[in-house]
Amino acid sequence: MNTMVKIARTFVAGAVLSLGLAGASVAQELKFFTIGTGGTAYTYYPVGGVIANAISKPPGSRPCEEGGSCGVDGLIASAVSSRGSVDNINAIVSGLRNSGFAQSDVAYWAYTGTGTMEGQPPAENLRTIAALFEEHIHLVAKADSGINSVADLAGKRVSLDEPGSGTYVDALLILEANGLGVDNLTAEALKGNAASDALRNGRIDAFFVVAGYPTGSLVELASAEDIKLVPIDGAGAAALTDKYGFFAQSEIPAGTYEGVDTTPTVAVGAQWFTSAEEDDELIYQITKALWNDNSRKLLDVGHAKGKTITPDTALSGVGVPLHAGAERFYREAGLLE
Repeated sequence: MNTMVKIARTFVAGAVLSLGLAGASVAQELKFFTIGTGGTAYTYYPVGGVIANAISKPPGSRPCEEGGSCGVDGLIASAVSSRGSVDNINAIVSGLRNSGFAQSDVAYWAYTGTGTMEGQPPAENLRTIAALFEEHIHLVAKADSGINSVADLAGKRVSLDEPGSGTYVDALLILEANGLGVDNLTAEALKGNAASDALRNGRIDAFFVVAGYPTGSLVELASAEDIKLVPIDGAGAAALTDKYGFFAQSEIPAGTYEGVDTTPTVAVGAQWFTSAEEDDELIYQITKALWNDNSRKLLDVGHAKGKTITPDTALSGVGVPLHAGAERFYREAGLLE
């Protein structure tokens, strides 16, 4: 009997040790990775959710070839709502987030300590994972507002979005290029649905949004209210694009928003950034997962902008150095010499 008890105890101890080691192995393999995005009503947040889904592969997931996740083994990525570009860059630099989306202009100025970031310490550890899609600057007003140009914002109540957002930075630059400043209008700091609601209720006359079209909150607004997109063109747009190479003159097509005609405006690139401190192998695997065939399917159906996120444009307009892991992938893929 004593022998049997000893054998049983030995078996149980071995099983517990085995399970403990297996649990420790799973714990070691599990990795979390955050992606700072933007307001939930705009483009960064839903696109971030699609990308987080594409690169994730929690322990226990079915193999990719069997219809399971094709992301990075043991990785759980999450899209985090934020105030936008400046907020995301600050969070990356401080170590609060692993990565984040930002406008190419804002990121370059942060990296170099120039432009709107002049006088601040350069974000020297900022690194690029990929260029994603083009963002257009929307200047939204009611159809009967009488606001037909940026110059018409003088004396009006205008939301520039929250400080910490790329929209806020670009709105100030657009006003400046058209001979205006915040002293020439009543500035508000509203984001997403709050800005739309304020316009509908007459609390503001116009608001700026920098986002990939179509952006959800504006689709909703246009279906409930007669709105216009105010052109950002002429001498002001030319001065902006001449001074800052990140901006390009572009258009938002007719029908993007209900009842709104083709509107000339300016655009800037949305890019994905991380820190040089992030592990090279992890960023290599994340970049590889972003561009695999399974991710292509998710991007194509996940958001209207997803179809424009392609390897062919992954390095377009990149002004901040690539992360070493991402650079390794692009060289192997033949996208970088």
